[in-house]
Amino acid sequence: MSSLTRADARTRAAQVRVEAYEVALDLTRGEQDFGSVTTIRFRCTEPGSSTFVDVAAAALRAARLNGAELDIAVAYDAAAHRLRVDGLAADNELLVDAVMTYSHDGEGLHRHVDPADGRTYVYAMSFLDAAPRWFACFDQPDLKAPMSFDVRCPADWVVAGNGPAREVGAGRWAIASTAPLATYFTTLVAGPYHVVTDSHEGIALSLRVRQSMAGPLDQDAESLFAHTKHCLTEFQALFGVPYPWGEYHQAFVPEFNAGAMENPGCVTFRDTLVFRSRVTDFERISRDVTIAHEMAHMWFGDLVTMRWWDDLWLNESFAEYLGYRVTGESSWVSFGAARKSWGYAADRRPSTHPVAGNGAADAKSALSEFDGISYAKGASVLRQLAVHLGDDVFLGGLRRYITRHANGNAELADLIGAWAGAGATDIEAWTSAWLTTTGLDTLSARDGHVARHSPEGAPRVHAIEVAVLAPDGAEAASARVTVAGEQVSTGLRTPGVVLPDARDESWVKIGLSGSTWRAMPRLLPGVSDPRTRVAVWNALQLAAADTEVDPMLAVDIVAAALPAEADDSVITTVGRWATRAVCGLYLDDERRRAAQARIAGALLGVAEVVPPGSARQLAAVRVVIGVTSDAGRLRDWLAARDLPPGLVVDAELRWAILERLARLGELDDAAIGVEATADHSSAGAVHAARCRAARPDRRAKRAAWNALMHDEARPNYELYALAEGFWDPDQRSLTEPYVGRYFEQVPDTAELRSGWIVERLALIAFPWAVVTDAVWDATVQLLADERLDPRVRRSVTDAGDDLRRALAVRRRYP
Repeated sequence: MSSLTRADARTRAAQVRVEAYEVALDLTRGEQDFGSVTTIRFRCTEPGSSTFVDVAAAALRAARLNGAELDIAVAYDAAAHRLRVDGLAADNELLVDAVMTYSHDGEGLHRHVDPADGRTYVYAMSFLDAAPRWFACFDQPDLKAPMSFDVRCPADWVVAGNGPAREVGAGRWAIASTAPLATYFTTLVAGPYHVVTDSHEGIALSLRVRQSMAGPLDQDAESLFAHTKHCLTEFQALFGVPYPWGEYHQAFVPEFNAGAMENPGCVTFRDTLVFRSRVTDFERISRDVTIAHEMAHMWFGDLVTMRWWDDLWLNESFAEYLGYRVTGESSWVSFGAARKSWGYAADRRPSTHPVAGNGAADAKSALSEFDGISYAKGASVLRQLAVHLGDDVFLGGLRRYITRHANGNAELADLIGAWAGAGATDIEAWTSAWLTTTGLDTLSARDGHVARHSPEGAPRVHAIEVAVLAPDGAEAASARVTVAGEQVSTGLRTPGVVLPDARDESWVKIGLSGSTWRAMPRLLPGVSDPRTRVAVWNALQLAAADTEVDPMLAVDIVAAALPAEADDSVITTVGRWATRAVCGLYLDDERRRAAQARIAGALLGVAEVVPPGSARQLAAVRVVIGVTSDAGRLRDWLAARDLPPGLVVDAELRWAILERLARLGELDDAAIGVEATADHSSAGAVHAARCRAARPDRRAKRAAWNALMHDEARPNYELYALAEGFWDPDQRSLTEPYVGRYFEQVPDTAELRSGWIVERLALIAFPWAVVTDAVWDATVQLLADERLDPRVRRSVTDAGDDLRRALAVRRRYP
């Protein structure tokens, strides 16, 4: 499939004005394909000229332009998924009658059969360029138009979409015409979904999930609706514009690649956000933030849409920032613990890019820059900008922007102009310094000053809090500081460890001395402010990756300070980092096992003494399971013996234990089959796949690898699970033959599959656990191949950078 170029998009946008889409879908044809008949009414500014429509058909049955049949054999390029239309009139009607294929990769019209009960569900995911996989369209963000749908489906199905849906007959639904939509956020959700309804200030609300997950949704429906209503109230006040899309449906759908998608009026979420087992406070906060994030898009992204993909960051950065802002101040701790570490990693890799102004020559290259910089760094920059401008100007400019460009498209320059109109005086210089440069500034303290080192010399301004920590970690003093030059006085004279950005407010690396890091096992447990602790934990991760901290000292800090951590988001994220990066990448076999034992012992102690059944206990137990080698303890826990007080081994925790036992060679294939039969669900199938790939068994590894590289029908989440289970530092003798196969075979997966799964699978399946110069050499050699698909290239580049850093750490601290 050809990726739309910016040049082609500009030409088509100048030539075409889309007035309406009418789409008729027949979902009763069978298991493989469906009928899609699209009528597009559009005007042409250059009568007599030609253009093209995007359509990815399994079979194109007919196409008629203004009543005249098109010669499909001549007009349709099946490889490029483009239908050429010639001799346009000033006003045009194009009918495209196609048979299209259901997908299994979470894009286009995805079809899922629930293993729990055999019921079938479909949903549409049109982002980024997947809309032509289920209806013919001018697929670019600046050709917005009203859309209506007529849907034929089984009689027991219910249907939702961007506009209000009503049943007009047995197995027949009509989705009313909408305000102008971009094709990339057009959706359909159809099947025998369980539906819960409510309303808020005249806005019809619903929650939808598969019937097999009805119980968990019903349990959480009250809190989900409460947060939805809170967000609607907050955003309508914040934007100064009423909710613009009529109804608001939230559908939790299976095998969804993204966390969620901001389809106007009908947001789709990954159905793992309907919790079937106990979860931590971190997971509940993350779900609340996701709900708020997607709702923010109803105004910023949907009502006002970017003109081209290089402003995609603008949608996501704003939704990220506003999602945390509306969810509540305490949610910023989770942002610092989870989202910033993701963004920091992206901003330090060879694939880093500015937040804005990346060009995006085509849609495919835009997707490769859809990362932690677009979300976490962008949100951090906006957080700083809100402080810099003040809320009156910041929100005033945002309201001007939304009002002026409603139902249309805009660019960053339009937003900057709106802020300037609201009273911002130096907005262009400020945004240029933050948005058009890459990398992190380093802030370090010495001699009563904070020094700023900028990798590109960009004059970034940091509005931060500086704190002084006493020898026991207590905060002895603090001061607000604006770092606008290379050095600024803190005004603090209190002795102690000086910590810049102590409230984790900016986008920086905090530079600390070796002596400070050596004191951290004593200091960090005594720090009371959770934001300060997050700032230190992030600084530790960056310092360890830069060979500034011995990984065994990092283990000392984790073992001493993580048990004192009050926030389960930090226990979760730091525990994951210690398990994967420190133990898995930075340490050799002997030291890794010793480190794992120390971390497991420290967190097991936490699980025994924290309040029974608490989120802290659950987070600590998950870390223990991930690093322990004590198979006997794990088997006791499966049998509900010797559990920490109040701990319940429910479905998800049981699978975590089983996965660790499989990795340790303590679970055979037959036992996995028994567990998968007992948990006859989509989640159970994914967990079973991960268990099978994790087993230290040659046949298991061969089966997993063949599926990863050759099985195009396997559901996306099962493939991800196979890749997650495959590699392990303790299984190198088994997996060594697959290192070379990865570099030989992963390029071909770009032809086997399409969309998000290509990039994600190439990243997860990278041989990360084999930290050798030979793997690095193979990485460099593959990246030298100019034919390498950009999605695979991005993943290999990022995974290779982690490998390069791991090799440097091992050389520095042998």
